[in-house]
Amino acid sequence: MIRIEVSNFTVVLLFKMEELGLGLVSLLRAAWIIATLPILVACLPLPGLGWFRRTLLGFAKRGKILQSNSKLTVPQRFFSHFYVVAIFWTTFLLIAVWFYAIKMLPSLIEQDLFSTITSHLTGGSHAFPLNKSLSTKEHVYNVWLSVFLLLLMEAQVLRRFYETFYVFNYSPSARMHIFGYLAGLFFYTAAPLSLCCTFAPEVFNFVKNLVAEFIVRGKDRMSRPEFNIWIFVTPFLTLRWYSWIGGAIFLWGWVHQLRCHEILGSLREKTEKLEDYVIPYGDWFEYISSPHYSAEIVIYGGLVVASGGGDLSLWLLFAFVVANLVFAATETQRWYRHKFDDYPRNRYIIFPFVY
Repeated sequence: MIRIEVSNFTVVLLFKMEELGLGLVSLLRAAWIIATLPILVACLPLPGLGWFRRTLLGFAKRGKILQSNSKLTVPQRFFSHFYVVAIFWTTFLLIAVWFYAIKMLPSLIEQDLFSTITSHLTGGSHAFPLNKSLSTKEHVYNVWLSVFLLLLMEAQVLRRFYETFYVFNYSPSARMHIFGYLAGLFFYTAAPLSLCCTFAPEVFNFVKNLVAEFIVRGKDRMSRPEFNIWIFVTPFLTLRWYSWIGGAIFLWGWVHQLRCHEILGSLREKTEKLEDYVIPYGDWFEYISSPHYSAEIVIYGGLVVASGGGDLSLWLLFAFVVANLVFAATETQRWYRHKFDDYPRNRYIIFPFVY
């Protein structure tokens, strides 16, 4: 009788966690769609939308493009806030998912194997245990895949944090709109979560139980898992080929974005005043006006490839990145051509030989 009650409680708990997971996934997807649609509408060449486009551009402008006397603005050096939030949040998710994978997934596999063997010995149906086994293996794989994606995201936000302080030298007059600032905080909260949203509720529940156990038992009575380096390494060896190709694409964009940011940061050394600007040259700047935006698109495209392309949440994240950066790059090129009479006319906006 007790076993039946415990079993029923477990089933109810699993259903509740699944509902929470679906709710979080739906909320994230809706957020990406809501954030992307206004940008797409502003890009449509339809009469009567000029005011909407100008309004959205006002929110997106920053730095050299934004007038320093504009209202509702904050200093552009507040960019560092994005990466402080991103590092804290991404690191928390990475540690939580990684520890969950190490501590909970082996027992999940053992329970699944025990259920299959018991069904076989008792003459039960083999179809359901087989499907369940496949589902469990796929779930375990997806959790470890998210650990890999979060590791890539961690490398991105750590580098951006470093660049904010040691690469860029923001002009004291450089500003950004408050809505752009809030959008940045939203992005670096939602983007890492999108990499593990399908099972985030069960991870959060695992962390909550772990904290409760620590409070009740104390540090000395907590169960301490044995350290084994292969526990951390072996799961990554099972990643599929597309994950490593996606990782290589990510690294390609990561390196070029670093180079382009270093070029932009070095421009301050070539001017007598911090408020002056010069034309950037080198690396992808030879082909496009906003190569650092192009590299960002490559980086998030690499994450989509690494994930296998099966998660709609990542596609919506990628769509927002592309729409937002193409929109910003178009305005950047317009500013360059207005500012410099000798600006290279053969440079494309953001995609070489395309746009």
